[in-house]
Amino acid sequence: MSLTIYDQPLNSRLLIGSALYPSPEVMKQAILASGAQVVTLSLKRQNPAALAGETIWRYIQECVAQSKGFLLPNTAGCKNAKEAVTLAKMSREIFATDWIKLEVIGDDYNLQPDPFELLNAAETLLKDGFKVLPYCTDDLVLCQRLYDLGCQVIMPWASPIGTGKGLMNPYNLETIRLRLPDATLILDAGIGKPSDACLAMEMGYDAILLNSAVALADNPVQMARAFAQGIEAGSQAYVAGIMQPRQTAHPSTPTLDTPFWHQPGGQ
Repeated sequence: MSLTIYDQPLNSRLLIGSALYPSPEVMKQAILASGAQVVTLSLKRQNPAALAGETIWRYIQECVAQSKGFLLPNTAGCKNAKEAVTLAKMSREIFATDWIKLEVIGDDYNLQPDPFELLNAAETLLKDGFKVLPYCTDDLVLCQRLYDLGCQVIMPWASPIGTGKGLMNPYNLETIRLRLPDATLILDAGIGKPSDACLAMEMGYDAILLNSAVALADNPVQMARAFAQGIEAGSQAYVAGIMQPRQTAHPSTPTLDTPFWHQPGGQ
């Protein structure tokens, strides 16, 4: 099954970042190995209009072209709504897309999003025609408010950016999925290993966005493949229907109502 983001069908449920790789070539090979069609990038780090980071920009373009994918600019580094809105508008002009990953950071220590500034920025950008993908914490009320504003996609964190701690609050994440059944939920930030991503997909999340877990691996290309496989496994498991846990043991081959030749003493 394909993933749909703002009416755009995608073949991959993995979205991947373009920062922190040991080289542009490794970045390109890892992105292609992941199968991701959406690549995120920050205008503050990358400014093709000014020819800054030209090599990285060229490699990103090649990745997007080969995967028939899309760029997802982000407002990383912004600390208030005004700054985020300004950067989003610049990104739309430079990258020719109205998609924006909205980040408004409220704390420099754990890079936790500022919920108040995030809501203000999201409301302004939605009115201006942007397709907003807000990065937020695993707060149910905040996710509900963002969805009510018109954000079709919500991106709660698993844990703080770059920590690799995985799913710190599975209950919160499960509750968001349960209470927002029609929203496209993309788990963003804190994923450390493929099993983290698989677990989120088993909960019913629609996709995973990550960067550090691949870029900082000993072998980013191989890790990208591992994440792609883990996400696919989790997605298929959710669709198949995972059995409910039980309090007591149950034999996998019960004797009751089984043919006599399967019962003890049967010939």
